[in-house]
Amino acid sequence: MKLIAIFNRDGGTFKTTDMEDYCAHAVRAFRAAGHDIECRVVAGDEVVDAMKTVAETPGVEGLIAGGGDGTISAAAGIAWKSGLALGIVPAGTMNLFARTLKLPLDIWQVLEVLAEGEVLAVDIASANGRSFVHQFSAGLHARMIRYRNKMTYASRLGKMRASARAALGVMFNPPVFEVEFNAEGERGVRKVSAISVSNNEFGSDALMYAESVTGGHLGFYTADALTSLGVARLTFDILRGRMTDNEAVQAVTVTELELHFPRARKDIRCVIDGELLPMDRDVMLKIHAGELKVLVRKPQQPNIQVQAQEGRAEEQASL
Repeated sequence: MKLIAIFNRDGGTFKTTDMEDYCAHAVRAFRAAGHDIECRVVAGDEVVDAMKTVAETPGVEGLIAGGGDGTISAAAGIAWKSGLALGIVPAGTMNLFARTLKLPLDIWQVLEVLAEGEVLAVDIASANGRSFVHQFSAGLHARMIRYRNKMTYASRLGKMRASARAALGVMFNPPVFEVEFNAEGERGVRKVSAISVSNNEFGSDALMYAESVTGGHLGFYTADALTSLGVARLTFDILRGRMTDNEAVQAVTVTELELHFPRARKDIRCVIDGELLPMDRDVMLKIHAGELKVLVRKPQQPNIQVQAQEGRAEEQASL
């Protein structure tokens, strides 16, 4: 397979990595597996353009993208629209899509896994045409990101501390807003503090990522209007992996979802794959089942000796 790797040198782990050495290692790993690969290290503000250039390059079959969740989300959208296979090098803080795909979170180990891996067709979602691989959210999450973006931090640990402080700030000032929805013909109006729409439903991990992205549906979650105590209880349930057990949370799965925010609000925002963005008052969300090609770990082949032993045991049992 002809591949081009784009590594965001400003993304998380890469900031403290010898990128010349890393690229050389990547080339060795992929060439040893029979691939033709070229590596390009670019600054964070050049990543999207660099990946678009890859998509426009004749003969290229796959894009290897290295960086944080924002870089990976952008890469997925580009790979989806261009039909390229996407390989993910998780160099960010949370690395949520890599966790869903069950890839190693070590940036060195993942290279061998991707090089020896196989292509799998998985789901990708969109909000008003903008793709996402993890989630679209509004309310509590958007306010937390807004608070965190006002803080300064220079490391992964610093970002995690800033997130904790921002979450505490939201707890004492939770948003409340009205939303109208049409979930495949089921219409309703709710006053909520949070909305989340995920690419397949969340698993039980506190980081709230999908355990699989081949189910062909969206997870649609709302949390009723919450007090500070209600936010604290919801946070506790999320941390113990029991979010949907919270009495304020409603959860369903759909393939399409329309949201309308009837009340005009100043500077309304949403979060798409970790990025804080302006939000329209009308949002159409869709799942695009099996339309994204990704490199994943090749299934382990059963041990031949174990197979032989099992065969002999079955043969003896039949005598």
